[in-house]
Amino acid sequence: MNATRALRASTIAALVLTPASVFAADMAVRRAPPPSPYLPPPAIYNWNGFYIGGNLGGIFETSQFTDPGLGVTFSDNRSGFLGGGQIGYNWQIAPWAVVGVEWMFDGTSLSTTNVDPITMVQENQRVDWVTTVAGRFGFAANNWLFYGKGGGGWVHDRLSVNDFETGTGFTASQTSGGWLAGVGIEYGITRNWTVRVDYSHIGLDSVNDLGFFAGDVVTLSRHFDIVTAGANFKF
Repeated sequence: MNATRALRASTIAALVLTPASVFAADMAVRRAPPPSPYLPPPAIYNWNGFYIGGNLGGIFETSQFTDPGLGVTFSDNRSGFLGGGQIGYNWQIAPWAVVGVEWMFDGTSLSTTNVDPITMVQENQRVDWVTTVAGRFGFAANNWLFYGKGGGGWVHDRLSVNDFETGTGFTASQTSGGWLAGVGIEYGITRNWTVRVDYSHIGLDSVNDLGFFAGDVVTLSRHFDIVTAGANFKF
């Protein structure tokens, strides 16, 4: 009787375990996924270094003449084209911070011609060139650079007067200086080439001179606004 019970127990255990063993044998072996390939972090654009470039744009002059003795104030606005170049150097002191220095020189078409119909005297006033030296400080967002600048600006004027009746005339020139402030946006299209849009304001020192009356001092104040688009080659 005991032998019969033992045989039944062995038979039941074999029937229970056999499907589990077959199932375990048929299970596919799971393999660990291959490691992901190493991807280096994206490169940060490098603004550091020397650059040289060219620019084209417009120049706008606003001048004001005041004569307290006569009680008059005259304002004049004129505009023209300009073109030239710039050289500079950038220091990238942090991934997001760039400082630098830049010199820009441009010739202009800014001029005014007046002819007196009575005396037949022609007067031509022309701004031959404008130049600036500025420190730049900017915020870099990879290929983008948003900057402000401040420094000095100089403008070279030439005055020509011709008397058509007598055939005589003269020419005089001078260079006036003042302060400079501006902003700009620059974008790096390749490792070496960048494009930019730049705005500069030049406030010239006021010129004071004696008027027609005793103690009368006339004042001439001028300022310029310059907008250029340009490209730079970065070494």
